[in-house]
Amino acid sequence: MKRLVYLALPLLVVACGDQPQTIGSNSKVDKQAFEGTGVAPPYTAAGWKNGDKGAWEQQLKVRTQMGQNDYNKVP
Repeated sequence: MKRLVYLALPLLVVACGDQPQTIGSNSKVDKQAFEGTGVAPPYTAAGWKNGDKGAWEQQLKVRTQMGQNDYNKVP
């Protein structure tokens, strides 16, 4: 029984020393995906502009149909 206490005691001490995890005041809030980065890299879809939610959703629908729909891939 004493062995069990001696083995469990270090675990209890370590568990009590855990520091709380909180978000600091310097945390960054994420933007919506359709807002973009503010920079137009060469690999963006043609016709899409930063902040255009409708064009973003349309592009996602096209990508889903062309890339993930196996019925469209089969000749």
